[in-house]
Amino acid sequence: MNKAKGSMLTAMAIFGTVGIFVKYIPMSSATIAFFRGLAGLIFLSLVMLLTGKKPDFFAVRKNLPLLAVSGVALGCNWILLFEAYRHTTVAVATICYYLAPVFLVLASPLLGERLTWKKMLLSAVALTGMVFVSGVLKDGFAGIKGILYAVGAAVLYATVMFLNKKLGPIDAYDKTVVQLGVAAVVILPYCLLTNGFTAPEMTGVSYLLLAVVGIIHTGVAYWLYFGSMKKLSSQTVAIFSYLDPVVAILLSALWLSEPLGWQGILGAILILGSALLSEFSGRKK
Repeated sequence: MNKAKGSMLTAMAIFGTVGIFVKYIPMSSATIAFFRGLAGLIFLSLVMLLTGKKPDFFAVRKNLPLLAVSGVALGCNWILLFEAYRHTTVAVATICYYLAPVFLVLASPLLGERLTWKKMLLSAVALTGMVFVSGVLKDGFAGIKGILYAVGAAVLYATVMFLNKKLGPIDAYDKTVVQLGVAAVVILPYCLLTNGFTAPEMTGVSYLLLAVVGIIHTGVAYWLYFGSMKKLSSQTVAIFSYLDPVVAILLSALWLSEPLGWQGILGAILILGSALLSEFSGRKK
């Protein structure tokens, strides 16, 4: 395995553990999202400074409106995802979050792409998988709140992906630094107005976990991801990205004792399988 593949796999494995860490941080989801955006912004800015990578201010200025909107969507997406972790299992939240590529496929006509019957069928399969994962067939709507948060996060992340496709030429680091900065700036007033920074239950370990979410799960993971993405084919990146939910599912079951059950496993196969096939079919075309 070459260095680029190792970096990509490491990044995906790190992304897959974020839910476990968030579970143990007794702060509001908005506050965690703020610190994640701020820490990621600082880390990636330092990486660019230390490596001599100069920002392309012309490209940033030209794409600023879309970057601003996508940054807002990114911050709100984190808040909803972290809330999903609190109201359902990490595995279920992560699987539902992977509906984002499916939602992007459904929005493909807005990008000038044809929505084929194959894509519609795969989308229907993924949404059927969500029904199985949600547990409504077994327990009714008792745990639906966490599912709705996760699906909302998926819609917002699909929005980020959609807007990224609309961007003009811009370096991945420049794009991400601006989006992280916008996310932090937008979330900050909400945290101040809702006393989000007040958390008496926080301990030294909690602050350490918060630092890990910001530095490792955002800064380091994004650095590894973008550093390896240019050296790998798009299909390799797509395949490796599915290590994220696999890690989350395994840790949810083994560390948090949150088994999926047969319906959850079936739903996971339907969602992740259809999302992967949709991505490949789109790239092939």
